[in-house]
Amino acid sequence: MSTPLTPAAYLRALHHEGTRTREHPGWRSHNRNHKGPWGPVHGVMLHHTAGSDSLSACRNGLPDLPGPLCLGLITKDGTVHLLGHGRTNHAGPGSAAALAAVRAEQAPPARPGPDAVDGNARFYGFEIENLGNGRDPYPGAQLDAVERLSAALCRAHGWSAASVIGHKEWTRRKIDPSFSMASMRTRIARRLGTRPPGGPDRPGPAYAVFPGAAFFVPGRRSPLITAVGRRLVAEGCGRYAVGPGPEWTAADVLSYAAWQRELGYSGADADGIPGRASWDRLRVPQA
Repeated sequence: MSTPLTPAAYLRALHHEGTRTREHPGWRSHNRNHKGPWGPVHGVMLHHTAGSDSLSACRNGLPDLPGPLCLGLITKDGTVHLLGHGRTNHAGPGSAAALAAVRAEQAPPARPGPDAVDGNARFYGFEIENLGNGRDPYPGAQLDAVERLSAALCRAHGWSAASVIGHKEWTRRKIDPSFSMASMRTRIARRLGTRPPGGPDRPGPAYAVFPGAAFFVPGRRSPLITAVGRRLVAEGCGRYAVGPGPEWTAADVLSYAAWQRELGYSGADADGIPGRASWDRLRVPQA
């Protein structure tokens, strides 16, 4: 269970995973949040479009279903079109047992239970351009994009591949997507076992291992602390009058708290002390 990423953190997560994106006008505030809350979120849900003119439908909706219908549309060329951010009309009601499995990061039930839970509030939703008739192919670039964006969100939230499900695993009403979700989760799990590539087909840098929250105490001196500060400045979260330097100070705490808020944390979760999830997202180079 997690607070949804801010639009900036969400976009950064996709780009760190090497996902090719196209931003459409107003996507950061295009949602249906007026119909109810979005979050806490528990995972990623995948769909296929089952029709033509997918971009217009996903952004604007259908006669009987207002848009947006998803956060993003993955077209056959492997582009993730960013159409909305927030609550979207993608999941509808679904199985409480399926939600429980996602929350526990376990395999979904063989057959979903009765529709009882609002999925629009609990999942990131993405549509994949495909007729869903068993004959329309999913090109390699498209499946790669599905894998990358799913892994990006799992990595950002500290989830496993079990947090990614198909619409057909959520409700008995649906059959999408028309590929094997077990195979896709295997791909995502394999990707999560490696470091983010920093871009398509490019190896990423070596990142510093998280030293634990207890490392970050006032007065601690280390080249790693300088590296942390430089990354915070690069992300636009630096709150330094001078520096950053090798000593952990109040300015580092303020800067790291700004980074935590950028990721969507608040209150006690944005206390300025690095935790595993926020550290992994910062990607501090080895000092």
